[in-house]
Amino acid sequence: MADPNLPSPPFVYVQGLPNFRDIGGYPVASQPGKIVRHGVVFRSSEPSKVTDDGVAQLQALSIADVYDLRSRQEIERDAAQGHGRQAKEWAGARRIFAPVFLDEDYSPEAIALRFKNYADESSKGFVQAYQDILKSASSQENEAQPYRSILKHLATPSSGSGSAPAPILLHCTAGKDRTGVICALILSLCGVDDDVVAHEYSLTELGLKSRHAEFTRHLIKEPALKGNPAGARRMVGSRKENMTGTLNKIREIWGSVEQCVIDLNLLDEAGIEQLRRNLIIEEAEARGTNDWQSHAKLVVKAQVEADAEAERIAASSQM
Repeated sequence: MADPNLPSPPFVYVQGLPNFRDIGGYPVASQPGKIVRHGVVFRSSEPSKVTDDGVAQLQALSIADVYDLRSRQEIERDAAQGHGRQAKEWAGARRIFAPVFLDEDYSPEAIALRFKNYADESSKGFVQAYQDILKSASSQENEAQPYRSILKHLATPSSGSGSAPAPILLHCTAGKDRTGVICALILSLCGVDDDVVAHEYSLTELGLKSRHAEFTRHLIKEPALKGNPAGARRMVGSRKENMTGTLNKIREIWGSVEQCVIDLNLLDEAGIEQLRRNLIIEEAEARGTNDWQSHAKLVVKAQVEADAEAERIAASSQM
């Protein structure tokens, strides 16, 4: 369930929808006094269990488009296995089926098994996984073009002075990996420092506290991670080094995040500039910045608690 006690901003309590937060409010490193606009890009885990009251909260936020980044196989498998992670729609919002992988399962469980060799060693496995996500999302064979669609929405010329694109919600299964990569691209294009981008990614440690046990129990039943609670825990976590490593890899390959976006045909230079005009505002115009340094301490605490919980789950499973 969603946790009403998480720091707000960036989290917004929506009944039945864990890990729901606004990625706005972060400082633009190259432009002192400017921040990323609030109220435009929201992220979360999949919304299948959102309540009627939760839907009303989403409607109040004027979310117009909901980008579902999951694969068809993933949704069908979840329905067959009774996980309850089915597609969810509500009045006033359009669900956009925008799979990063059309016929591959890239849920947290699947990523953990695919990159099990890195489960408790380093961020190398996640960096590779996130490169695969970026590659598939931008492949010409992917007719959905999920990341291009999202970025083009955010780069639509404003209809009036000071106006912003219609609010959107981005989600995959946990709202961690596929969602994390596109959110990192958006914030990086806005000029947010890598350390802050990686912090925003790591907030999923707080947002998914209620689901850590669920994911860990699934993983330690699999042969690849049986008896390896530390590995299982790492693979459902969102440690900062996963994203800093990913951004470093992007710069190693393309030279910059901007060039990556251009070369993958996600946006051109004019689109990047328009996205910045739409999403970067004066701090004085906003509700303030996120106190991300304080929130980082909460993330560390949540990581320690989740590590201990994984050990307890592993111990109880062996009894």
